[in-house]
Amino acid sequence: MTISSSSGDVPWSLLEYDEFADAYQEHVEPEFRADGHDPTAEKPTHAWLRENGFRTLLYTLREHHDTTFGTFWSEKLGYSENEAAEGYEWAVDDEATVEALESFLDSRRNRGDLSESSIKALRGRLNRYVRAYYAATGEDAVLRRVDPGGDVPAHRATDAAWAAIDRLDADDDLADRTVARIHEAASHWYDYLLRRQRASVNPVTGVGEEYNWNRQTDGDPVALDATHVRALNNATETVGERLLVIALCGWGLRSGEVAGLHASQFALNVDPPFVAFDERKNGPGEVSLLYGVDVVEDRLTELSERDEWNGYFFPSSQSSSGHIANQTVRNRFADLVTRAGLPPQIGGESPVPQMGRRFWYSAYSEAVEDVAESIEEIAAEQGSSDSTVVLENYLSDERARQLRREHMRTELREAFD
Repeated sequence: MTISSSSGDVPWSLLEYDEFADAYQEHVEPEFRADGHDPTAEKPTHAWLRENGFRTLLYTLREHHDTTFGTFWSEKLGYSENEAAEGYEWAVDDEATVEALESFLDSRRNRGDLSESSIKALRGRLNRYVRAYYAATGEDAVLRRVDPGGDVPAHRATDAAWAAIDRLDADDDLADRTVARIHEAASHWYDYLLRRQRASVNPVTGVGEEYNWNRQTDGDPVALDATHVRALNNATETVGERLLVIALCGWGLRSGEVAGLHASQFALNVDPPFVAFDERKNGPGEVSLLYGVDVVEDRLTELSERDEWNGYFFPSSQSSSGHIANQTVRNRFADLVTRAGLPPQIGGESPVPQMGRRFWYSAYSEAVEDVAESIEEIAAEQGSSDSTVVLENYLSDERARQLRREHMRTELREAFD
C-alpha cells in the first residue's frame, strides 16, 4: 500500500498489523528524532503522539489490532525498556556523572536483582538529587569534588552535597519521607562509587541526622527503621533468633503469633509462599512470605532432626501449650536489642517487638509509594496527573499486588541484607 508522507494522511486504520512497523519507522520516527529524541531508545508518550498527529495510530492499535502502543513498540519494533533507559533524560549532561549513575543502576538491576519498576523509582530519585545538586552549585559534574585523584578538600565536597539536600528539603512540594528517600538513594550511589575506588568520600553521610525527616507526631506509633532492623538481624546468632526477627519485622507478626508458629501453618511451595492463621485480629488470614523462606526451611530442618518435635517453631517443654509464651518473645527481642546496640529509647519509647510490626507497615507504605512512582509515566500517557488513578482503574488487582510484592521484597532485602 502506498502511504502519503504527511503524518495526518497515513491510513493507519487500513494497514495490516505487519505493515505498522514500516509505516511507524518511516513517518513517526523521523518526527520524533527531529524533536530531539532517539526513537530506538525512547518510547514516545501518548501525549506526544496525539500532539503530533498520530492519534489514529493509537486508536487503530487498540481497536483494530487489540494491542497497546507499548506492546507494539517493544514486541513488534523490538525495542526494550532496558534499552530505553540508555536514552533517559538525566538532569545533568556531564558524561562521567551519567555513566556513574547508569553503572550503579545496572549493578542494582543485575546484582541486587531489582525489578525494572524498582529501578525506575530509584532512577527518578537519583535524578532529583543531581538536579538539586546542579541547581545548588551550578555544576553538572557531580563527581568532580569527590574524584579520588582530585585535590578538592572533603569538606567542600560535603558542603556541595549538603547544599543539594538543603534545596530538596526546602521544596514544599516534597514530603519529608520523599526527601529522605532521595537522600538514601544518593547515599547508596556514593557508597557504590566508594567501594569501586571511584569516589574519595560519601559526602551525604550523616545528613539524615541533621534533619528530622523521621520525626513522630503526637499520637503516631513509633517504628523501627531499616538500620535498626539490620542491626537486629546482624546480632542474631542462631537460626531461631533470625527467624524471630524476620517474623516480627519481615512479616509483621505479633509477639503471640510468633510464639505459636507451627509447621502446619506454612505453605512454601506456592507463589508467593505464605503463613496462614485461623483467626487474626485486624489483619489478613494469610501473610505472604516475601522474605525469609530460606530461614523457615533452615528452621524446619533444624527442628526435624530432634528426637521429639511437636511442630512448633519455638517449642517449649515447660509450657502446656507446647510453645514459648509471648513474654519469652519479648525477652528474646530485648536481648537482641542489647546485643545489636540499639538506643535505649527510640522516639521516646523503649524498643519492643511491636516496633518491628510497625516497621513492616511502614515498609509496605513505602512499597505502595514506589509502585505509584513507577507508573507515573503510564499515568501521563493516560492523560492523568495522578498515578493512583492508573493504579486503581487500569491495572488488574493481581498486577497491582504483584508490583507491590516486588517493591516490598526490595524494601525488606535492603533492610535485612
